[in-house]
Amino acid sequence: MAVSLVKGQRISLKKEGGDGLRHIVMGLGWDAKKRGGFFGFGGTQQEIDLDATCVFFDHENNYVNVVYYGQLQSPDGSIKHTGDNRTGAGEGDDEQIIVDLTSVPATVKTLMFVVNSYAGHTFSEIENSFCRVVDQSTGKEIARYDLTCNGPHTALVMAKIYRHQGEWKMHAIGESAHGKTFADLGPDMAAHL
Repeated sequence: MAVSLVKGQRISLKKEGGDGLRHIVMGLGWDAKKRGGFFGFGGTQQEIDLDATCVFFDHENNYVNVVYYGQLQSPDGSIKHTGDNRTGAGEGDDEQIIVDLTSVPATVKTLMFVVNSYAGHTFSEIENSFCRVVDQSTGKEIARYDLTCNGPHTALVMAKIYRHQGEWKMHAIGESAHGKTFADLGPDMAAHL
């Protein structure tokens, strides 16, 4: 059974048997709100392009690398982005970042996951947004975090996965921010390292 995370909550990324997860998928999903219509009926569906990004930091909290729609794989191959979804249309995950936790270099302590609206759409224009962690080997959802913080912001520091005492843990952050790309979120990410 998946853990439904709340803002600020931390969980261990261990399987029920006690072994650490090896391969995970961080999924991001969203739907654009309909515009117009009459009492919720009709209206037009706009296209909103949210971008999921994974930024890597070392043990001194220095930037190491990034995986996003412009760089779909880390140099060592341990982290891969499945590609850019520019509409939010469809069911399930709209964008995914696949992480082989066993291959992430030991010099990397933190994987920070952020979401940006490059076109400047605000989170007040989306609904049904979430991020989730799935055990890639079984397809089982481990944790889900509903991104219910609708508002005038254009970015979100979603979550981080980090090493702590020899195991990987997840921290649901859910802090709103402003920026077209991950590069605009330096101070926002630094506050959660």
